[in-house]
Amino acid sequence: MSAGKKMADRFRGFLPVVVDVETGGFNARTDALLEIAAVLLELRDGLMRRTETFRYHVKPFEGANLEPASLAVNGIDPDHPLRPAIDERDALQRVFREVRRAMRDSGCNRAILVGHNASFDLGFLNRAVERSAIKRNPFHPFSSFDTATLCGVAFGQTVLSRAVEAAGLPWDEDLAHSAAYDAEITADVFCEIVNRFQPIYSSRV
Repeated sequence: MSAGKKMADRFRGFLPVVVDVETGGFNARTDALLEIAAVLLELRDGLMRRTETFRYHVKPFEGANLEPASLAVNGIDPDHPLRPAIDERDALQRVFREVRRAMRDSGCNRAILVGHNASFDLGFLNRAVERSAIKRNPFHPFSSFDTATLCGVAFGQTVLSRAVEAAGLPWDEDLAHSAAYDAEITADVFCEIVNRFQPIYSSRV
């Protein structure tokens, strides 16, 4: 059985893709999407691991709200002249193109978002899709894998930094709140959990 077929079988045809967004606030309807990162995963020799990361700086949509407190946390200056930001629609289309390619390669028929407090990331993703009038969104519109919940079960920790450390993985506070870093470390902890449960899954198939 090929690695792609195993991925399609492992999650009933869903391809897990780890997504992290950095935003100008907590309200997906009114606040800006400022960064998006997506991490692709693969199964090799029965174990899950991350592969490619795609990250884009995003221009705030017209009329978007920017909360100073949120910008202080993520350190983003939306008006910085050296910030290589692209339009929201362009960023989404680039991410979706890579996700669709991964779906074809893995034999999966739908992507499912993996995120730490996934409803937050999925909410911003869905609102950006709606604003951009994108017709073909590869992600399931409401289902997700939430690593905050999974980490609570597996490690007794729901805060990402503490869960990562409980899993025995390195955590770099200086890199936190970057979409790419947060997505990659979330991918690592998701893979750790999936791989720890692999013997249970394997015994039932």
